[in-house]
This record gives sequence, structure tokens and C-alpha cells, in this order.
Amino acid sequence: MPIISKSPKFIRRSDLTTDTRLYIAFTALMVIKNRMWGKITELSREFMISRTFVYMLATQLDEMSTECFYDSCLKSPAGEQSDFIDYILSMRMEGHCSIESISCMMKRFEIDHASTGFISQYLNQIGSLLPNTLKTDDGKIRFAVFASDEIFSKQTPILVTVDPVSSAILRIELCDTRKAEDWKKHWECIEDNGIYATYLVCDQGSGLSKAHKEHLSRVFKQTDTYHAIAHQLGQWVSRFENSAYKAIEKEYEIWNKLDSAKSEKVIDKRISAYEDACKRSEKKIELSENFQYLYCALIEELDVFDKNGILKNRTQSEENIMEGLKLMDTLGCSVISKGVKSVEKILPDLLNYYDVAESIVNNLKCEIEADALQALCLGWQWRKKQIKSKTSKYRNYSKENEDFCLDIAKGYLQNEIDTVQKIVYSELDRIIQSSSMVECINSIIRPYLDTSKNQINQEMLNLIMFYHNHRRYKNGKRKDKTPMEILTGEKQEKDWIELLRDITSNKENISQIITVEI
Repeated sequence: MPIISKSPKFIRRSDLTTDTRLYIAFTALMVIKNRMWGKITELSREFMISRTFVYMLATQLDEMSTECFYDSCLKSPAGEQSDFIDYILSMRMEGHCSIESISCMMKRFEIDHASTGFISQYLNQIGSLLPNTLKTDDGKIRFAVFASDEIFSKQTPILVTVDPVSSAILRIELCDTRKAEDWKKHWECIEDNGIYATYLVCDQGSGLSKAHKEHLSRVFKQTDTYHAIAHQLGQWVSRFENSAYKAIEKEYEIWNKLDSAKSEKVIDKRISAYEDACKRSEKKIELSENFQYLYCALIEELDVFDKNGILKNRTQSEENIMEGLKLMDTLGCSVISKGVKSVEKILPDLLNYYDVAESIVNNLKCEIEADALQALCLGWQWRKKQIKSKTSKYRNYSKENEDFCLDIAKGYLQNEIDTVQKIVYSELDRIIQSSSMVECINSIIRPYLDTSKNQINQEMLNLIMFYHNHRRYKNGKRKDKTPMEILTGEKQEKDWIELLRDITSNKENISQIITVEI
């Protein structure tokens, strides 16, 4: 058996002092700059070190000297400095490029200040000047729905709270844990900056639930309807359907083998197998159809309005959901029974948004004719279904139904339809049923995590939050608006890069920015 050495792979040689290393790095750097080929090999032999180590020392000295001594503020026109800074920010935030990719492209197009060390340190320094919590202007108090959830960078949780109406990130922070204490401090920071919760939307995480009871008990908690029903039970719709199709295929396969049987014994055996296959397929088809029907009925009960645009009764919907769950439990499937029990536990908090809807609709009734309001409410509901649709067929179907509802409303409102529709849709958008907006934020942050190899820091999260809150949507229902515009109702005149430049050019902040290559 070979002996496995437990000695370290690399040993720091005491004879290579700091002065010696500096001499090697300086000599190698001059060699590289002047393209004196063969000298690196001579250095490696002279000091009995690897060529890789020589190059590493030269690279470190080059980056350090550039960061310490080069000052283009004195040598470069302000326009040129602005150009490469804007390039870095745009490629990182809008292009989702990694720092290595940005450096590579800048070098290809001969743009100055392209070292990865500079780009990384500059982005971190910019992020350090930005807050991780949104603050109201002039000490004003603002109310918003808190949609809170965790996003993970490897095993490290990132706590995020979003206003789902405007999509603005209220606070984002890198934490070691996601316990109740972490969430309490998280929400306290938001409140300290002037934003208070009207209600909380989150999943059933233990830390979130406990923190809500201890800190936000004054507002009700809306259980995420997606995690409550769709996540628990929705996956079994396709699974049962696929299982039924496989059973039918097996049935046909056995049927096709009947003709090849010759002896009576084989024929009887295959007929028996076919009959068994028929029973199995019928059983699976029945299970699939019954479960799909009940599941669709449950999902329909989550709709705020009925087919006539009238607000549903919360008590009646809760009773219907409970009956549907009981029928599901009778299907005799253990995995379904487990999901049913999970939904039953959270049912008391599942339809809290009905109370919000009732308050909004009652306020709208005072200003809008009842029939027109019903048509607009139903149109809003079809709009939501259209946005959530995963297939073009159902998306088009939802769009046709929304247009039909708007045509009815137009008959009552005539020329006022556009103004009234905007008001009604805006008010109804405050009815939040799930924390899906946090999932959207997750999809926005995920590319940055991927291009950072999940080595994310708080400074980068601050920069992501600033960019997202001040960037202008290119499509969707928020098209041509920024999250901050929707949240504050005030027009944002400048682009997000201009706003960022204003922050970094502030006299109080400019002294904090490192003088790396600028």
C-alpha cells in the first residue's frame, strides 16, 4: 500500500523574504512590459520557484501599483471617465455580465481601466454608498404591503421584503440565519425608515410566522396561496395524468400481444393480463379526472369575484374549499391526504385578502355605477389570469374575456371608460394573494448570483436594489414606469445611472470612493 503524505502541498519558503518577493515581482513586471522573452524562466531557476508563481507576483504588483498610483482624475477628461464608469455599470446591471466578461470586453475594445480588480473594487465601493433599506423623503410615513421571503446564495439566506404593488424592494440583506429575530430586525429597519405594513404576505416558514406573531401581530398575515395550494397539490395534476396515460399505453401494449398467442393457456394468460391492465388504467383515469376536477374547483374558489363580477363571500368560499379537501381525502391516496392536511392547517389565514377586497370594492361602489363596476372587476380578474397564463391558448382566451368585460363597462361609462378602468384596476391591484413578486425578484437577482459564482456580498445587493428600484420597465403592466414612480407617485426624470452618478459625485461621498484607476 502506498504511503499517503499528509504534508501540505505548498510550503511558504522563509528564504523568500518580502524584499525578495518584491524584487522578483518588479523584475518580472518589467520583463513582461518590455517583452523580454526567456527572462521569466531565468528568474524561476535563479530562485527555484515556478513560472506560475513569478507571474502571480507580477500580476499582484501590477494591480496594486495601478490602484495606488494611477489617477486619471488628473489625466482623463471627465467625459472619458464617465464613459467607462457607465459602461461598467450598464454591463453589470443591465447586461448581467460577470466581472471577468466586462474586463474581457473592455480590453477587446481598448477601453481603459479594464482590470478585474478595479471593476470589482469600484462596484463594491459604489454599493457601499447605497442603503439596503428604502427610505421615505422628509420623514413622511408610507404604508405598503410587505411581501417577505428568503432567497438563497448557496446556503446563505438573503432576506427580501418587496412592495408587490409597485415591485419596489423595501429592504434586502445578507444574513447568517433566517430566524424570527432576523426577520424582526429586518422589519424594524423598514419601519425606522418610514414605511409601515398594511398586511404581510409570506409562506409558512417558521421564522417568518414567529416573527409575525412577535412583531407584526397588529396586521394580519396573508398566507401565500401559491405555496398553500398550488405548491402542495398542483404538482399531482400532471403526475396523475401522466400515470393514467402510461397505464393506457400498457393496456394497448398487452392488447397487441393477444394476436401472437397460439395455445389456449397463453391466450387465457394474456386475456387475464389485459383485463387486469384495463382495471388499472380505469382506476388511474378515474383518480386523475376526479383529482383534477376537485383541484380546479379549489383554485376557482381563490378568485376574488364570481362569474358575474360580484365579490364572493369569504365564509362560503372557506366552506367550499373545506368540502373539496374532504372529497380529495376520500380518493384514497396517501400523498394527497398529506397535502390536504397541510392546506387545512393554514385555511384560516388563506382568504384574508377577501377582507381587503371587500373594503376596496365598498369604496369604489360609492363612486362608480354598480353594473359598470362589476364588469371592470371581472375584467381585472381576467387580466390577472392572462398575466399568469403559461400557454398562449389560455392567454388569448383570458384576453378575449377581459375585452368582453371592458366592452360591457364601456356601454355604461362611455368616454370615461379609460379613466375609470385605470382607477379600478389600480385599486384592485392592492389585493395581494401571494408572494409571487418575491419570486420575480429572485429571478432578477439570480443572474447576478450566477455570474458571481454565488459569492455575493451586501454591497452588490445594495447596487441591485438601487438599479431595480430606479430602472424603467420595458414591457408588462408597469411599462415605461419605475418601481419608485409607482410607489411614490412622483415622476423620475433621470435614468438610474444618472441618479447613481449624482450620489457618487456628492462632495460628502466622493472622498470615500477609492482612487483606483480614476
